[in-house]
Amino acid sequence: MQSCSLLLMGSAVYSKRYREFLRRLRAARLEVGLTQTEVAALLNVHQSYVSKCESGERRVDVIELTDFATIYQKPLLYFVEPGVGSTSS
Repeated sequence: MQSCSLLLMGSAVYSKRYREFLRRLRAARLEVGLTQTEVAALLNVHQSYVSKCESGERRVDVIELTDFATIYQKPLLYFVEPGVGSTSS
């Protein structure tokens, strides 16, 4: 029973961290003044791909994150490091 509660607790922490990642992903796009459509054109994908990545409907892998980081001129750590780019710290 204890391992189940630890799993659930870890899951809640993970969700909070992923929500923060998504917030930073969208904020980075807005900071460079690009629309989802413009980013999609640079990535050669549909606008819905960018939307789904930003909303969390589609998980972003490290290769895709590298592409976003390049377009947004941000280091990879901006998206994942605690305290970096956070409005609450």
